[in-house]
Amino acid sequence: MKKLVIALLLCGAALAAPLHVHENGFEAGADGRPSGWTVWSARAESAPRTFVDPLRYHTLPGSLAISGNSNVAEHGGWERRIAAIEPGAWYRFTAYYRAEAVPCETWQIVARLDWRAANGRRAGYPDYVYRAARQGDWTKLWTEAQAPADAASVVLQLYLSNAPAGTVWWDDISLDQIPDPGPRKVTIASLNLRPQNTHSAEENVGKFIQAIESAVPQKTDVILLPEGITVVGNGKHYADIAEPIPGPTTARLGEVARRRSTYIVAGIYEREGPAIYNTAVLVDRAGNVAGKYRKVYLPREEVEGGLTPGSDFPVFRTDFGTVGMMICYDVFYPDPARALASKGAEVVLMPIWGGDETLAKARAIENKVFLVASGYDHPTYIMDPMGERLSVAHERGQAAVATVDLNKRYIEKFLGDMHSRRMKELRLDVKPPLPGFGH
Repeated sequence: MKKLVIALLLCGAALAAPLHVHENGFEAGADGRPSGWTVWSARAESAPRTFVDPLRYHTLPGSLAISGNSNVAEHGGWERRIAAIEPGAWYRFTAYYRAEAVPCETWQIVARLDWRAANGRRAGYPDYVYRAARQGDWTKLWTEAQAPADAASVVLQLYLSNAPAGTVWWDDISLDQIPDPGPRKVTIASLNLRPQNTHSAEENVGKFIQAIESAVPQKTDVILLPEGITVVGNGKHYADIAEPIPGPTTARLGEVARRRSTYIVAGIYEREGPAIYNTAVLVDRAGNVAGKYRKVYLPREEVEGGLTPGSDFPVFRTDFGTVGMMICYDVFYPDPARALASKGAEVVLMPIWGGDETLAKARAIENKVFLVASGYDHPTYIMDPMGERLSVAHERGQAAVATVDLNKRYIEKFLGDMHSRRMKELRLDVKPPLPGFGH
């Protein structure tokens, strides 16, 4: 039996409880559609086949199915309008889907919240649902979004796109009003320092610790240091100063992190067996190594110097949010920042020697992440997801410091929230040719 719950309970005598919608156990009406649901496509000739399937479901018999219907132009699916939306309020949307013969689910299976004003026209921009988790044969999708200031309703849109042999089943569809998450403030410091005429890795690290004490405010959540802090200015070779992680440098940085109750990210050289890596370490507030990233893109100078490339783009959950790390030459290529953003990184911390500033700005903009750089021949700055520098340390011994809000949404005019939109529209299924083999 079709289960529809729309709870609008009274609070006191006049105020309604927050909106709660949950639908499953779908049954087809006389027109083949469950009550309240319609189907949409841009053109009749590109319409998918939509039907209620009593055999495939997530919890109760009856799901909303969409078939590509052997049509390469197919695009569309199910829609449901929900009224009583409170302008400016926050909502959590959740849905489950199961797919067969859909080549690239990330863009071909689409869930959106299309906000509408009281006159029925679009309010603000649609919110794309891109967060996903596999749960057996089904995939959970969810997002949290703020209704635009002029929203009065929202259309839940569940689509299948250009998958002629594919079928998707939707079930357990929920929309809940949630408390405003409020700001999530994080104070970031990035240090501009380049030691010169030093004689050892230990002396270098001491210089950076002194600069932290003099230039970085006490109440800081994360401090970024440059690339290769143990080699710059002292004339040593990579093999001379490479060390294990944890090791002597992380121990000294850990003392600072523990005393200041801050995270510290720094670029050092890591030895593991015969391999030496250009590594960025993340030290947590307790002074422990919380993670490390081995530089994937090595320029020829580092390859000729005996370094080994890394092979992964990890992200790390901190107590203030999710961070990722890139190192210097990584900024010349789009995939490191894209991989970190795809894994949920909100802040990318980049120790760097020198690199293209325009490309660095592009990485922040295209992935809608905060990008923080600490460099020698590259500026030291904190950049927001629109590519604007919030703080710059122009002089050696200074720190760029900014407090940012990780819950702030960055909306582009005419385009909307490009972070979630790009996650859904990115075409990773169209493979570029291997360099030199594209003819």
